[in-house]
Amino acid sequence: MVDMTPEQGHFLLHNLFLGALKNESRTTKKILEAVPEDKANYQPDASAKTAKELLRHIAVADNMFLVTVIDGVFNPSAVAIPENVKTSLEVAAWYEQTYARNFEALTKLTGEQLVKIVDFRGLIQQPAVLYLQFGLVHTVHHRGQLSTYLRPMGSKVPAIYGESYDSALAKKAAQAQA
Repeated sequence: MVDMTPEQGHFLLHNLFLGALKNESRTTKKILEAVPEDKANYQPDASAKTAKELLRHIAVADNMFLVTVIDGVFNPSAVAIPENVKTSLEVAAWYEQTYARNFEALTKLTGEQLVKIVDFRGLIQQPAVLYLQFGLVHTVHHRGQLSTYLRPMGSKVPAIYGESYDSALAKKAAQAQA
């Protein structure tokens, strides 16, 4: 692999990742908020995480990948949800606040910080900025899992990439009332 220059790291962050991160975090928050608290223990299969476990994993991991870039080191325990944050709505609010703070910190990183090589469990060694892509893919994967739990839990699937069936119905109902 050819070494990435600080200018390339800066370019990737500001011209590729920041916009995607902001948009995806808004969608993630909508999915987290849609988990009904009274059904948070829903688990479609014994080998699957519960909705609550998945919700908390997404909120922590999404922020952890940002912190990996900010700190220049992969540390899975660097981010934790406070013990007093329990409900789906509280987790979604914590996620949004923590993500906004980490996002702001990302925008201030130097090119040198962005291209620092970070080790991921001895498996991957790459420039810090590239962990943003890793984090995006990880979040989209788990968010997709959680979104498939919503209807069986009696919730609505929010718009993710364009309208969902549920958001389209809500839009039609609002237009009919207008």
